Amino acid sequence: MENKDSRYVSAVVHESKYDNIVNMTKEDFTKYAYKADALRKSGQYKESVACYLRSIMLDRKNASAYLGLAQSYKYLNDYDKAIKNLQTSAELNPDDYKVFYEMGICYLLKSMPEEAIKCFQKSVMIDRSQLDVQLQLALAHELVDEQDMAMMIYDKLIEENPEYIKAYSHKAALLVCEGKFIEASKLFFDILKRNPDYHRAYFGIAVCFDNMKKVAEAKRYYSKFLKIKPNSTHADYVKNRLSVLKSENPSNASRIMSLV
Repeated sequence: MENKDSRYVSAVVHESKYDNIVNMTKEDFTKYAYKADALRKSGQYKESVACYLRSIMLDRKNASAYLGLAQSYKYLNDYDKAIKNLQTSAELNPDDYKVFYEMGICYLLKSMPEEAIKCFQKSVMIDRSQLDVQLQLALAHELVDEQDMAMMIYDKLIEENPEYIKAYSHKAALLVCEGKFIEASKLFFDILKRNPDYHRAYFGIAVCFDNMKKVAEAKRYYSKFLKIKPNSTHADYVKNRLSVLKSENPSNASRIMSLV
């Protein structure tokens, strides 16, 4: 049976441990938070989670720690935990556009574009200068079959930010999906005027010409794409299309809109 003295010693030990936690300084929190950020950025997501949790134990009011923890969970494909921590971060700092942007991405990864739209809209309202947030908002609208809304966002991005190539590329891809190959090809050519090394534009132009049965032009741009990006994930498809187009009776290109 445990005597009085042993119970007293045990209580003192536990109290000492509690005091150690309470007396940890801001410096201790910063140490764990900095290490967690470094681990996450180097791709060591499991290790970063442990450090973020330690830092949160020391300061449960630090929104950035919850944001970092959520990002690590996202890369570990644990989207529910990521969203839960992002919600906590949002409660602590409702003016951080990154929190709602990350939440939107997680909802997209969970195939919940309606929820993603709400998050991206909040993010845009906080900071309208973040072009990638607006781009993701447009993509989310595409996923719920609101192409007109997506097109409006792409047009506004291009109008206000003429050097933002991603907007041209995504608008062109949407036009390809709608079968508007001439309009799409013009946009891809606009991209090449701004960046001749943008390999996706060559691929997009080739797909447009392929679908318009302009064989010589399609072969030319498929070949250019392969020259610039020989190890692309689309390389096998392109090689196959070139082989078909070089035959006597080339078949019409398949509609591979998701690859553009």
